[in-house]
Amino acid sequence: MTMTTITTEEREAIIGAVREFAETELAPYAAERDEKHLFPRESLNKAGELGLGGIYVEEEFGGSGLSRLDTVAIFEELAKGDPAVAAYISIHNMVVWMIDTYGDQAQRSMWLPLLATMSEFGGYCLTEPGAGSDAANIATSAVRDGDEYVLTGMKQFISGAGEAAVYVVMARTGEPGARGISAFLVPGDAEALSFGPPEKKMGWHAQPTRPVILDGVRVPASAMLGEEGRGFAIAMSALNGGRLNIAACSLGGAQWALDKAVQYVHERVAFGEPLAEKQSILFAIADMRTDLQAARLMVRDGAQAVDEHAPDATMRCAMAKRFATDAGFDVANRALQLHGGYGYLQDYGIEKVVRDLRVHQILEGTNEIMRLIVGREMLRPAGSSSMRSAS
Repeated sequence: MTMTTITTEEREAIIGAVREFAETELAPYAAERDEKHLFPRESLNKAGELGLGGIYVEEEFGGSGLSRLDTVAIFEELAKGDPAVAAYISIHNMVVWMIDTYGDQAQRSMWLPLLATMSEFGGYCLTEPGAGSDAANIATSAVRDGDEYVLTGMKQFISGAGEAAVYVVMARTGEPGARGISAFLVPGDAEALSFGPPEKKMGWHAQPTRPVILDGVRVPASAMLGEEGRGFAIAMSALNGGRLNIAACSLGGAQWALDKAVQYVHERVAFGEPLAEKQSILFAIADMRTDLQAARLMVRDGAQAVDEHAPDATMRCAMAKRFATDAGFDVANRALQLHGGYGYLQDYGIEKVVRDLRVHQILEGTNEIMRLIVGREMLRPAGSSSMRSAS
């Protein structure tokens, strides 16, 4: 894809606009949306007006065409307002990128204008009840019937399920394993498509997570995204960007929690002096800031690798995702500890961020899988690298 080159001033203006959006459209309503499980359609529509529906897709159909380095800065700012909503925007962007990158002209012209403006939403359907980390083992089938495919199966843990206008669905069209999987664009109003009840989750309450049930859903053969048998490769290529985005969301949520902790230790007096005067508190704050900065640099490195199509981009994205999501959760959790009992109360907002960031260590590939990716690459014989630089 062709990235839009922007000046430093333009980048600062974009980040400033995103920061204002997060402060006015996300932060003030984050607690209520969390408590009442409200999906913020109107705020997402406004995000689309800012160009946040297709941040790193081509401009031809309404995308912003920004670099991944710019993108991670945007998601960090969004997550300072509400990590749950920022994470959903990340998933939506991953879907839009897949259609932009692998779709034909008809698919792109049909879906991208709606998705890039966030007047409609996208869903990513890979995980199944029996296929999480072992994603190549999916059982959902797509059987050719004349000019159509018939899709049967169930997808699990699907963000935006029931709200999206289109789902990128991975289904088996051939042999067992990764090579037998193809990708399909399934409209949200397709006949025989239904959704299970909302999952009762620890966090991420502002976005619905439901099973997607395909009970003989018929789609035209033209709904296949990319080539037959390339679905798994398409799904995996999208995950480099998804992992960076989620890592950046962890940074933003944790930075917000750290800022709140700094403010609190200045205000709180214990044993006759502000907490900020105690050396143990100074050390804790210093370590939290250091860990976040180290994670931020790793995320930027991964983003640069994707922008440059580096041969080791997948490994660098995996390292960044593992490190940043672990660090983000740890910093948010330590910020809660510094608040003492008040951190455990909903009124302070810290416990919500802790709950929201916990799942980042699981989704887009668990952090154990990230270690597997890095370890395997490090132990691969010289000259036999299999790294994918796409996405």
